[in-house]
Amino acid sequence: MGNRLSKIYTKTGDSGTTGLGDGSRISKTSLRISAIGEVDELNCNLGLLLNHELREDMRLLILDIQHDLFDLGGELSIPQSQFIEENAVRKLENAIDLYNEELPALKEFILPGGSPTASAAHLCRAVCRRVERVVLHSEPGEPINPNLISYLNRLSDFLFVVARIVSRDSGVGEVMWQRK
Repeated sequence: MGNRLSKIYTKTGDSGTTGLGDGSRISKTSLRISAIGEVDELNCNLGLLLNHELREDMRLLILDIQHDLFDLGGELSIPQSQFIEENAVRKLENAIDLYNEELPALKEFILPGGSPTASAAHLCRAVCRRVERVVLHSEPGEPINPNLISYLNRLSDFLFVVARIVSRDSGVGEVMWQRK
């Protein structure tokens, strides 16, 4: 990376604008910047999830996902770019299929909770759903890479399956919704 971040503060954002990857500047209140911020929040939550007890294969995949999210944020910060490819979506689908084979079929809805690790995975899932909504609203009229939306949709599904796996592995079990 060299001297790329040699100076942390630049004062260029003091007027309420921020720079995009293509060199242009836009308002910090723009929908695009909100979407980039939501992706960053999801990545931070995944970092917290990694501080919990996880199987090594899940840990490595979540770390890889964090790298994907940096690419995804980069795609949002450079108009007209596409960094998230179909193979990233397939990677998540393969992981979902593999992990879901270990689990019993669902007959009821699951409440977020169970073990601390499962709760952290559910929080990541909920944040991911918000990211998806915000990204879809980020730039009206500007095309969005369909792989990017598919990736976020699969990522929330993956995080749901992770929550189920870690609930089972912890011995705490899942908290099932009970209709009143």
